Amino acid sequence: MKKIKKLKITLYVFSILLLGGITTYAILYYNFYGKFKIDTQQFPHHIGYIDQEKALLNNTYTLCGDRSIYKIHHGAPDDAFEGSKKKFKNFILSNYKNESYTDSGYANFRFLINCEGNAGWFEIIEMNLDLEESPLDKNMVKQLLKLTSDSRNWAIFSYKNQPRNYYMYISYRIENGEIVEILP
Repeated sequence: MKKIKKLKITLYVFSILLLGGITTYAILYYNFYGKFKIDTQQFPHHIGYIDQEKALLNNTYTLCGDRSIYKIHHGAPDDAFEGSKKKFKNFILSNYKNESYTDSGYANFRFLINCEGNAGWFEIIEMNLDLEESPLDKNMVKQLLKLTSDSRNWAIFSYKNQPRNYYMYISYRIENGEIVEILP
């Protein structure tokens, strides 16, 4: 009986060691050979990077602390809106004036919000409804920039009890000069 018990314990220990070895090998293989290679010459920056030298409203506010940016992979839609997204949407729709605009497409705003809740460092990408880059009416985009950058819309994001700078994006779907959807 003792031999069977010793054999079972030996098999369990061997199985655990084998499984641990296979897992370690898989992790090492993935990290050194299995990952896709990143072309750092073509893509020198991280996801969410906004060139602060080329950005609009880049000299209005300053980034806080060590200038680190949080929420860079997906923005901060859950944390960003002061009050709620519904409040933001109502603000935009009640203040936006269609001044005979007829354009249709998307106006995409990528930007940073500093630790004081001030929006700046805007990058704007304009596209038609087929998602091809195409210019929209300059005055319409200027009006949307003014409304989007209004600091009353943006909350202060805290991490470890410290207010932080963070990345955000807003996309307006426009049909015949009217805003029909605000994403995210």
